[in-house]
Formats: sequence, C-alpha cells, structure tokens
Amino acid sequence: MGSTRLPGKVLKPVGDSPLLGVILRRLERLQSPAEIIVATSELQRDDPVVNFCLQTGVRCFRGSEEDVLDRYYRCATGYRFSQIVRLTADNPFVDVAELDRLIRRHLDSQADYSHSFASLPVGVGAEIFSYRALEESFNHGHLPHHREHVNEFIQERPRDFRTVHLRVAPAKHRPDIRLTVDTPEDYRRACFIAANRPADSVTTPEAINLSELFAERAAETTPSDLP
Repeated sequence: MGSTRLPGKVLKPVGDSPLLGVILRRLERLQSPAEIIVATSELQRDDPVVNFCLQTGVRCFRGSEEDVLDRYYRCATGYRFSQIVRLTADNPFVDVAELDRLIRRHLDSQADYSHSFASLPVGVGAEIFSYRALEESFNHGHLPHHREHVNEFIQERPRDFRTVHLRVAPAKHRPDIRLTVDTPEDYRRACFIAANRPADSVTTPEAINLSELFAERAAETTPSDLP
C-alpha cells in the first residue's frame, strides 16, 4: 500500500475488483496445483491488504517490508514449499495459461529458476524459484539489492543456478508493452483495458491490442483536452 508513485495501488479498483482481487480471480483458472499466499508487510498501512485477504478467504503472510528476500524465505519455509511462484501485486493481467506452461517446464527441467519475463509484456510474466535457490539467496545474498529484489542474487550467478526461460507465441511476444501498474498512466491503461474487456479474463493478445489503442487515443489528446 506504500507505493510512492501510486499510493494504495494494490487495492485500487480495476474494473469491478481491487487490483489484487483481479489477480486472485485470474489464478482460479490455474491448472497446476498451487497454494496461494499473499505475502505483505508487517506495517500498519498494509492492514487493509490483510483485511481483504480475510474477506476473500486467501491466506496471508506478513514479514519485512524492506527485506523482501527475508519475507519470501520465511513464508516459503513456514509453508514448507519446495517451489515458489512469484507474482507481484501490481500486475493484474498475469497470463495464467503461460504460467501453467512455465510451471510444467520448470518441474520437467528440474530448474532452479524459471521465468517468462523476456517474452511477455511487462507485468504479464512470472518467475519460479526452487526452495534451494531461494535459501541460497537468503544465506549468501547480503547486498541491499539482493534483499530488496528476490531474484537478483540468482540472476547474477547463472553458473550456479539452472535457469529456464519460457518462449511464447508471436502474438504474445511483446516485451515492449507495459501491462504492469506502477504509475498513474499505467493505472489509467489498466482501467481502460478493464472497461473494454473483463479484467479477470482478458487474454494477453487482447490486452496488447487495447494497450495500443489506449496509446493511440492518448496521442490524439491535445493538452487543452486534459483536465
């Protein structure tokens, strides 16, 4: 809830649900067996996130706000997860079909780290860590950026961790498109997409097309048209 560029963004409405709710509803379509945990901070300002989880029946774990690696490690340890899928709560349009593919490939290849970031639009992909990789990161990643970004210790050591990258169909291969929600402009784009297609079921190609339409309309808007 403490985003500086877009305060409270994880519970801002996108269509007819809070942003976090859109993600959870999309994950109902996941075919792979997985337990969903919302891992938020212990700060009082994140109490609304916990209350939302209580209302929707989703498990919630609380940990450090700044040491995100510590929060992930303690959550994974407490629940005894062998594999951890990481989705961030400012990405409402996660591609669940590609997530299922990523999970299968991660398990089949016995990877330490798998991701689909390089192919899909920004905010649509996901990443998976083995518990071993997460534990190694926790024990040996002591630099500030290692603690703030869960994946960076692993990414900096490709020789130490078996890494898999998921390739996707050309219609979804648009890493130049932003479908994350990090700024007011991102939020307006997400709301535009949700106004034209149900946010919990819009496909990645549909979201890409609507994102481009949003950009076209924004380009046509003159400064005098803006509030």
